[in-house]
Amino acid sequence: MPIIYCVEDDESIRELIVYALNNNNLKAKSFENWSELSKEMEEEIPDLILLDIMLPGDDGYRILDKLRSDFKTKDIPVIMISAKTSEYDKVKGLDMGADDYITKPFGVMELISRINAVLRRSNRRKSSENILSLGSLVLDIDKRIVTVDSREVNLTYKEFELLYYLLLNKDVVLSRDKLMLEVWGTDFEGESRTVDVHIRTLRLKLGEAGKYIQTIRNVGYKIGG
Repeated sequence: MPIIYCVEDDESIRELIVYALNNNNLKAKSFENWSELSKEMEEEIPDLILLDIMLPGDDGYRILDKLRSDFKTKDIPVIMISAKTSEYDKVKGLDMGADDYITKPFGVMELISRINAVLRRSNRRKSSENILSLGSLVLDIDKRIVTVDSREVNLTYKEFELLYYLLLNKDVVLSRDKLMLEVWGTDFEGESRTVDVHIRTLRLKLGEAGKYIQTIRNVGYKIGG
């Protein structure tokens, strides 16, 4: 049974989430802040973390940064939950490495559906090959390293995730909406330009290997030789 940790300073919301998850084939525990969460993770690492943004002490963004910077927790799926509804806040959370972003108020069934979707993506990733390559381009999933002609390329969290998903689907044409859903964990409208911006930056950083990423007019992108 998947273990879900919820970090939320509102007691009523914590209780609602834990109750709902525990009654839907998920094992949930809740915490008020980073200190409580980090102490629990010394005993057991969860399968997924629900993370509020507006928290006492370290806020959700700061906690997400800590999680992604630690080797033991960098791959834990994180869904951010917040009353912040602006496009800026959503994109900031997703680009920092969140797997999905849910705005308050939310429906319990939607929350459970999103959790299960993120868990499915995480399980597919765990079952995939550790090394993906194309020509001079090599991506090591476990070490989170990308090299071109043995030269390491410094990518952001989402740039790495985008390249990983493209390589995992080599020679498959992927729409912008599909990439947005699978890489950013969301399908909110009007954000296809986020994909375009990341593709452009990714091509620049990959140098000569950037040619492998092909634009499919009016559809999206694919990677191939």
